[in-house]
Amino acid sequence: MTEPDKTSAQVEQDKVPADDDGTMSLTAHLEELRSRIIKSLLAIVFGSCVAYLFLDEITNYLTLPVGKLYYMKPGEAFFTYLKIDIAAGFLIALPIIFYHAWKFFLPALTKSERAVMGILVPASVTLFFTGLAFSFFLILPTALKFFMGFGQESENLQTLFSFGSYFEFVILFVLPFGFVFELPLVIIVLGKLGILTSEKLGKYRRYVFFFSFVIGALVTSPDVITQIAVAIPVILLYEVGYLVVKYILRR
Repeated sequence: MTEPDKTSAQVEQDKVPADDDGTMSLTAHLEELRSRIIKSLLAIVFGSCVAYLFLDEITNYLTLPVGKLYYMKPGEAFFTYLKIDIAAGFLIALPIIFYHAWKFFLPALTKSERAVMGILVPASVTLFFTGLAFSFFLILPTALKFFMGFGQESENLQTLFSFGSYFEFVILFVLPFGFVFELPLVIIVLGKLGILTSEKLGKYRRYVFFFSFVIGALVTSPDVITQIAVAIPVILLYEVGYLVVKYILRR
């Protein structure tokens, strides 16, 4: 007994967006990517709405290191508040963004790789926020004090921070530390892919130590203690990645 003829609509419903080997087609991948990008953007919008309710508190917190600020252009205050709101919304939505990125790559991973990614994703979010907090609370005040010290030596110069310029400085100064704190995860992933080995990491160690102190000298005052406070976390993060590659991944 043969099956009854199907209509064209039923045939379309029975189609599976997969290639012959069972994997998803390119069109299906692009559709899923579009869906997850939209969901991530909606999460940022929602996070911005939440941040808007506490915008004054967030702004006051950001300006603690310098105190009173000024705006020089009619629209500077409005657009700076908008930037702060979007940035705060992005940070609130960051766990969701990382989740969707993980879910997008999940089908291409093996069972063991999925277990590893299940640890790396929350760890990456935690490390990113740790880097931001480390920079904002420990490094930024010292850096501001150092930069402001140049103008205080002249009687013709007075410190006058613009609201917009200060916020841009904070973002450009603090945000890189969030990515720097992802260093052990980057090393682990590259080690898993076979791009980095413990032997290579051992050779690069001296350069990492050197540039860690160089970065500490560039972003802080000449105070040796502060320079060490910047260099030590970078070195420790590198060492964590090195130890994982050598003793856990055995590369």
